[in-house]
Amino acid sequence: MGRILGNILWLICGGLESAINYFIGSIALCITIVGIPWGWQTFKIGVLCLWPFGAEIDSSHQEHGCLNLFMNVIWFIFGGLWAWLTHMFFGILLCIIIVGIPWGKQHFKMARLAVAPFGKDITPHF
Repeated sequence: MGRILGNILWLICGGLESAINYFIGSIALCITIVGIPWGWQTFKIGVLCLWPFGAEIDSSHQEHGCLNLFMNVIWFIFGGLWAWLTHMFFGILLCIIIVGIPWGKQHFKMARLAVAPFGKDITPHF
């Protein structure tokens, strides 16, 4: 029951807007054809923005080795840094307010994914 309530409050207080923004960015990247791999990762973060409480970020079982590292470096340079900074800012801001700590933790989870999304999977637990 706590996860459901936390996710509903999350959606009402900006999670839905964040997810929509990530989805718009994902579509924009996928339109370029070259940006499809990065668009898929942006979509992954958007899905996490929809229902973060109870979701876990795990290492992918697929082996891509150096390709994941290369893609994560490009990701970090061209947008991952800004996504990470945004989630860290809101996570710290929410943790300053004692009541906001659970939501701040979700921002830290998303910041972890925003740094290096390639090679990571999201496992939702409803």
